[in-house]
Amino acid sequence: MSIWNYYKRESLTSISEEQLIALVNGMSRNDIIDWLSWNDSNGIYNDEQSLKELGNIMTREEGIEILLRQVEENREESA
Repeated sequence: MSIWNYYKRESLTSISEEQLIALVNGMSRNDIIDWLSWNDSNGIYNDEQSLKELGNIMTREEGIEILLRQVEENREESA
């Protein structure tokens, strides 16, 4: 079951850093890909497209790094 059944995607930018880290650490790779795709529709996150265009797939750890960076950028834009 997807984490998005319990949280709104937008909420990641409004929770505390501590809550964000705890939430992200509990996310599956698919949840991370889902959020990244929602947040950045021009990004290359799903496996099929990533293999086709980049020759590899994003690891969960890489996804977490990207997600945290994007959340921080979104916070800065809305500040």
